[in-house]
Amino acid sequence: MFNDARLACTRCHAVSGTGGMVGPDLLSIGDKYPRLGLIQSIIEPSSNILPGYSTTLVRTKSGELYDGTLREISPTEIELRSTAGAVRVQTRDIRERKTSSVSSMPDGLHLGMTLREFADLIAYLETLKQPVPEHDTRAGTPDVIQPLDKPIQLRPFHGAALRFEHPVWFSPLPGFNDTFVILEHQRARIWLLEKDPAGDRKILFGDFDAEVSDGPFEGLVAIAFHPKFRENRKYYLKHEIIENKQRSTVVVEKQASEDFRKDSGLPSRRLLKIDQPAENHNGGTIAFGPDGYLYIGMGDGGPQEDPLGRSQNPNELLGKMLRVDVDQADNGKPYGIPAAHPLRQNADRAAKPEIWALGFREPWRFSFDRETGDLWVGDVGQNRFEEVTIVRAGENHGWNVYEAFEPFSDRYRREGVVYVPPVVSLQRKHGVSVTGGFVYRGNSKSSFYGVYIFGDFESRRIWGLTQEARKLITIRQLATSPARIASFGEDHQGELYLVGYDDGMIYKLDLQTSVFE
Repeated sequence: MFNDARLACTRCHAVSGTGGMVGPDLLSIGDKYPRLGLIQSIIEPSSNILPGYSTTLVRTKSGELYDGTLREISPTEIELRSTAGAVRVQTRDIRERKTSSVSSMPDGLHLGMTLREFADLIAYLETLKQPVPEHDTRAGTPDVIQPLDKPIQLRPFHGAALRFEHPVWFSPLPGFNDTFVILEHQRARIWLLEKDPAGDRKILFGDFDAEVSDGPFEGLVAIAFHPKFRENRKYYLKHEIIENKQRSTVVVEKQASEDFRKDSGLPSRRLLKIDQPAENHNGGTIAFGPDGYLYIGMGDGGPQEDPLGRSQNPNELLGKMLRVDVDQADNGKPYGIPAAHPLRQNADRAAKPEIWALGFREPWRFSFDRETGDLWVGDVGQNRFEEVTIVRAGENHGWNVYEAFEPFSDRYRREGVVYVPPVVSLQRKHGVSVTGGFVYRGNSKSSFYGVYIFGDFESRRIWGLTQEARKLITIRQLATSPARIASFGEDHQGELYLVGYDDGMIYKLDLQTSVFE
């Protein structure tokens, strides 16, 4: 049925690169969705549109209307792809561009099939599973991940009455052992969760809804407190905005009140504004490193497959790990560039000096190992692999020349460039949207001490791994989260927490009754 002309599936979808280019490649759809999910995706195609595959609507100044999946975008033109083919529209001719919440896959496809035909189509999609990788570093792409004999426990950290609305961040408030910071994604609110034997309290730290764009994949993303927060009360937010019809990611500096328990209400100071070509892959975490500088993870900005090679382009900030000095100003910018910056003296004068490392697709969550200083990044994959990598200054981590260990495209490959592979890559049967975590540095006597703990947003699986010289040694499945995993958090003592996106709950990871081996 997949090849039946009545359905025209192959006009929209490819399988392992063969077929249409409107929707996502279905090479591992049987790993990604269970049977019920496959059925729902056909009966209700608009209920769960993958990021980057929404329908884009373009109206020109002359009144022409075009629609399709956004495949490529540059300062001068955009390309839309539909079942009718590809169309390019000059940017100067566009009056309006917007994204539809209606899938390009038509409703009612199942009504044109008999029950037997529909069952055959679902059965075929279930067979589309990812083959075992054949690269020389197969040890880094485990086919089977064994669970622990006894899974770790996830303990609710607060009562159900204190649920948050789609939280994406959890961290301690500097200087307080009993107060924690939670960010709500699309509502753009920051809450304090105050732990007290007499009863937990939820206190509004700040409401930034008026400042933050709240599209399907946008909102308040991350917060970082200045290393001297207790002295200067400065903190930093990363979020999306729309100005003059242009979507951008910004990093802003704000100041807390004198008691540190709410925003001061003073205007933000904008540090960085990066225009986004599409609605996905805006990046994630911002964090101060052991060196005192602010690190900023930026995604490739989309569309899917990074068609213009922004991640490999040293003249663009997209697809990079950036590092800036928030306490200095350099060449008219509201921040400084550290002297020991890998690209500061680049012979290409257009190279952006903010770039600390490059070659990332969507580094949604990253963290520093508080003992070694290693920077761990969870980078969300394209069609085949999720990856976790340890990043060092000046390195190129491959996207879109590589997806994890495997070649992806030669279009932007450059002679003499070393592409650094990840510590681990995960096939689609394990997960489809990695959420980076932390190296556990709580109880030094725990078997989990030194284990990197991370998860997957969609599959809700939680894993732990060990490595040596950035080579995978051991990986185990630790548990399954009750909700999709938006983020992990670490308290002052090194204990770890999980942020449940769907149920609005924060969970503390209880490792005491389990053994990592």
